[in-house]
Amino acid sequence: MDIEVLGALSVRENGVSIVPTAPKPRQVLALLALQADQVVPVTSLVEELWGSRPPRSARTTLQTYVLQLRELLAEALAQGENERCSPKDILATVPGGYRLDTRSGSIDFREFERQAGAGYRAMDAEDYPGAARRLAEALSLWAGPALTDIQAGSRIDMEVKRLEEARLCVLDQRIEADLRLGRHRELLPELTVLVNQYRMHESLHGQFMLALHRSGRRGEALDVYQRLRTTLVSELGLEPSAALSRLQRSILVARPDAPTTPAPATATATATTPASPGATGRRLVARTN
Repeated sequence: MDIEVLGALSVRENGVSIVPTAPKPRQVLALLALQADQVVPVTSLVEELWGSRPPRSARTTLQTYVLQLRELLAEALAQGENERCSPKDILATVPGGYRLDTRSGSIDFREFERQAGAGYRAMDAEDYPGAARRLAEALSLWAGPALTDIQAGSRIDMEVKRLEEARLCVLDQRIEADLRLGRHRELLPELTVLVNQYRMHESLHGQFMLALHRSGRRGEALDVYQRLRTTLVSELGLEPSAALSRLQRSILVARPDAPTTPAPATATATATTPASPGATGRRLVARTN
């Protein structure tokens, strides 16, 4: 079984889609896919479908949705040669819940996590080319917002937010790796879009400031800081972080004729680029001049 959740939901057995058209069974399949090869309690499925006020018939209705999914599985299994397992083997009833068995199939979000982990380890080892490549490969698995075609309840919504946070952390570190490799000019179009999309994301704004400054556009880099500060103060009543303020001051006092190419990782005169949310322990250092 092959599962994709980094975009629209896709679940295929023998290359045949088993995603139903009705919203509620799709929800059930989505939550089972997010917890593939693990037991999903009936209580979690009921909460996902009906929140804190399930109908009296909730468990019976859930069993109906599971039966519909098994019917789709049966059709898909019929397409396979020498197929010896049944729909109940793949969508199994276990004590307290259900388990979707992938039988070693591909799962895009687990591949994303694997590639991201390899990228983070490369960053820690200061292998910036390897990090940039691995992190870019992880991001390439995304075809859009996670489960964009699913009507999400509380459980799926929580998982979608977790995946989006993981994606942002990987994006932050991939941009950091590219900055280390001197790709500041190539990053400008992407960062222009990102800071407009994430108007209060300090790490992305700091990276945009650094890329602009290294490209000889110090005034624009300082404007980015001022726009972010205005947004933070007006919407949250907060000043930018100390790390971002230090970066702003470093750019402000930099010599006009200073080179804008990236400095070696061992340089001592530095300004700290803010770490992305959730990237604890990965706060990196980059020169502004």
